[in-house]
Amino acid sequence: MANIFDLFKKIEKTERGASGAPTVLVVGLGNPGAEYRSTRHNAGFLAIDHLAGSIGATIDRARFKGLTGEGTLAGKRVLFLKPQTYMNLSGESVREAAAFYHIEPTNVIVIYDDVTLDVARLRVRGKGSDGGHNGMKSIIAGLGSNEFARVRIGVGKKPHPDFDLADWVLSPFSPADLAELERAFPTVRNGVELLIKGELAAAMQACNGVAKC
Repeated sequence: MANIFDLFKKIEKTERGASGAPTVLVVGLGNPGAEYRSTRHNAGFLAIDHLAGSIGATIDRARFKGLTGEGTLAGKRVLFLKPQTYMNLSGESVREAAAFYHIEPTNVIVIYDDVTLDVARLRVRGKGSDGGHNGMKSIIAGLGSNEFARVRIGVGKKPHPDFDLADWVLSPFSPADLAELERAFPTVRNGVELLIKGELAAAMQACNGVAKC
């Protein structure tokens, strides 16, 4: 019987932890405003909306220069964040949220667009440079660290080398590309869950190179 009581105590402790303050920060990058909703630079916003929605959470509370929501994922209490600062200042929002909840960079996961990958291709990394992405550059500066996990979502390469990059990332997805992107979102959730559990290698195996679930 002692083992049963020990199990009950363990379950109670887990439930208390899951319903308390967030210990993990999951960030989706993008630009605020209806005109940007379906643009390539907003792949992070689209993915985190799907992720939060899949567990019954909504990201609609204005805090930390962003919109937030909370939910339980992989047994941890998670704060979902969509910075509303525009992409280049995303780090301001992330810094404020992480500081408020005392969340270390190692418990931050950022989901964002990548123009070097084909549409809906995924890449997971446990840390790294900004790769020329201004949102990531701002977050690294805001946290004072690049030791945080990231899920990169392919949004397609420029159609021509001379095509302006800013114009490309602010252009909308075609209906076909958007549908392909949405089919990859369950895989993004799987990768995020594995990262929350501390299973980086498994997250990379599950996501890297995957175009859809």
